[in-house]
Amino acid sequence: MTTRQSAPTPEVLEWLTASGWSPGRDIGEQAEELVRVRVRDAERQGVPLVPVSAALRAIRTFGMLRLGHPVSQTRVWVMDPAVGYDGDAARINELCAGLGVDLFPVGYEASEFGILLVDEIGRWFHLHHTGGYYLGVDGFDAFSRFLTGCPDPDAEDYFV
Repeated sequence: MTTRQSAPTPEVLEWLTASGWSPGRDIGEQAEELVRVRVRDAERQGVPLVPVSAALRAIRTFGMLRLGHPVSQTRVWVMDPAVGYDGDAARINELCAGLGVDLFPVGYEASEFGILLVDEIGRWFHLHHTGGYYLGVDGFDAFSRFLTGCPDPDAEDYFV
């Protein structure tokens, strides 16, 4: 499967830049270590997680950024894939099964610790305690939807 990448809107570019991002950003070896930590934690839970290439690119590009919503202080996406909780790997794999694709964590939503995930074709999802939600066709789309407050459809709408 190939990944698609939309062009960022000027608002998304301005927001990302203000949050410490720049075009061509790559956290390199730090991204690899974050992925290793996450994979080991999933193994500890007895459920493997597959680091898909689209998620790895997102981690290298946006990893370790703290992306706060410009209007709501409580809405923050922390781009740290190593953060999780006991039982999350099984929940991620359940979402994978429904979608028919592998997913890998790229970060979390800070107020309720929902996990931000990217699938093998580049789509972004949010695994919240209330269920799974679709965030966008790629990172720039997800960021745009986050900034505009666009409602997140149920991930089940994308099940195979």
